[in-house]
Amino acid sequence: MKRSVDKELLKWKNDPQRKVLLVRGARQVGKTYAVRKLGETFKYFLEINFEEIPDAKIFFERTRNPQELCEKLSIYFDTPIIPNETLLFLDEIQACTGALKSLRFFYEKMPQLHVAAAGSLLEFALQEIPSFGVGRISSIFMYPMNFSEYLIASGRENLEKLIRRSSPRNPMDPVIHEKILDKLKTFLVIGGMPETVAAYLQYKDPARCQKILDDLLTTIIDDFAKYKKRAPVHKLQEVFYSTVHQAGGKFKYSNVAPQGGGTHGYKEALDLLIKSGIAHRIYHTSARGLPLGAQVNEKKFKILPLDTGVYQRILGLDLSRHIISDFNSLINRGHLCELFVGIEIISHQSPFLHPQLYYWHREAKSSSAEIDYIISSAGRIFPIEVKAGTKGQMQSLHLFLKERNLPRGLRISAENFAVYSNIYTLPLYAVSRIFGLESES
Repeated sequence: MKRSVDKELLKWKNDPQRKVLLVRGARQVGKTYAVRKLGETFKYFLEINFEEIPDAKIFFERTRNPQELCEKLSIYFDTPIIPNETLLFLDEIQACTGALKSLRFFYEKMPQLHVAAAGSLLEFALQEIPSFGVGRISSIFMYPMNFSEYLIASGRENLEKLIRRSSPRNPMDPVIHEKILDKLKTFLVIGGMPETVAAYLQYKDPARCQKILDDLLTTIIDDFAKYKKRAPVHKLQEVFYSTVHQAGGKFKYSNVAPQGGGTHGYKEALDLLIKSGIAHRIYHTSARGLPLGAQVNEKKFKILPLDTGVYQRILGLDLSRHIISDFNSLINRGHLCELFVGIEIISHQSPFLHPQLYYWHREAKSSSAEIDYIISSAGRIFPIEVKAGTKGQMQSLHLFLKERNLPRGLRISAENFAVYSNIYTLPLYAVSRIFGLESES
């Protein structure tokens, strides 16, 4: 399946000033697959998985010299390691601290050799290496598949191109609009984890997808044992499930704890889940100017689970039943649409930066108001309100625009592309168009 990251990986390959590359993201989002696809463009490709081949660690324990390492690895794996001809891929690198420490020396002493690394719990290993790779390592972040990637993988690249050509001033044909909403319904149910998508496209069997998601959840929970030095496993589990049940609202540690229990240790547990890519933190910002991150209230934040499919399975959704349900009955389920939009925005940001997303909420008895997401693009602030259906007064959005003296806001809903005074409306399937609207404003 094609991924948008494929183009970025090829750019890295062809960049004469490239650094060693770290591919980062949660488990099973497609990191290894993407690097293997890149490896097909090289004359030689050597993949070393330190969890599958623990004996390989010994080479990195004895030396950090890249020439010596390449000589020994080439002999051991019977694969030539030649600058500009070989891609050396160190997978599950968090299992070999020596390999992590060696990356900077590959950049310094063998800059012509293409070296990439990946790992599911990479963030924790990096914390234990002071000044790791500063100025010598590039990172690229991967997430579950977004809707654009799903359409292309399902053979509907024509629809993906049509979405990119449409805009509030050039709306979609109503019949095509309904057709894409139907495709979106399926995607919202199964989610964007590559294995789930591949299984659905091949078998069209929701029960098979449900089993894959259940297995993924088991794997995620089993992984918590690897964090136990940093947080108790039971607290990680409690926080993990709470990120789903609190999705769409301000996250409160007091809502995680069992009735009568304390909240000690939950902050550390949540931080670990975010570092591992299992969840995303959305900070509150006053949004009175740029940068948005300079105006956050770190005590007020929302949490987004990494995937709509994972979210729905934890909530107990029967995929088979909802695949055949109508769109409106699905999107009105909990905070599904708000979650989907947040994940889409994150996946369409630069893959070379850690995702940043914000929201705004005024808590007042007489005039409470909330903006679901706030982004900056082309030096401008764009407030975004998400509506599950096609109706809504947009009172909070109009209030925010007036208070901040902003020229335009965005509404994302099941409605077709449209313009209402100073509000641009985008359909849920067109979140990818957000970052191109500044040219139309």
